[in-house]
Amino acid sequence: MRRLFALLLLGLWPALAAGQNLGGPLSEGVVQSPVLVIEFERVFSESAFGKRVIADIESEGAALAAENRRIETELTEEERRLTQQRASLPAEDFRTLADAFDEKVQRLRREQDTKARAVSARPEEARRQFVVTMQPVLREIMQEAGAAVILERRSTFVSISAIDVSDRVIERVDAEIGDGRDLPAPDPETNP
Repeated sequence: MRRLFALLLLGLWPALAAGQNLGGPLSEGVVQSPVLVIEFERVFSESAFGKRVIADIESEGAALAAENRRIETELTEEERRLTQQRASLPAEDFRTLADAFDEKVQRLRREQDTKARAVSARPEEARRQFVVTMQPVLREIMQEAGAAVILERRSTFVSISAIDVSDRVIERVDAEIGDGRDLPAPDPETNP
């Protein structure tokens, strides 16, 4: 482990020796560094886009839960009425009604499961759209910093906080796209 750290330090030494202002802010608040880091989840959740998407998904989830409760109440009442009719109906008529009820329950379950899967898929779809949308911002910040790469902070072993550009990305993405409500629908074929 020490050897890896030493190699990484030696790899950064030429930049330091050449007078790179590693970790020092530029006039626009972006450091000069060949490597930058970003906390993607924080950038997503703290951006106007992410806040809107999270609120929308929570609202859709709550609406779906309320719809499920309403359907459950209606089906319970319908089942109670059907059970009460059992004694007064011929067996064949009751079986026809019971089969129709079972079919209805299965259909509603499939429909609600499809809706639940769609709501569950929204966070990942939104993250993909956000990644595609913030690419130009990331490229600009890389150019300003003279960076060759931006790494996810969680995948770095150790770094100085000055190379974390998460706050800067949030500011710029918010300025560029706001809450993203006006963005075109994501292309399902786009997979960054």
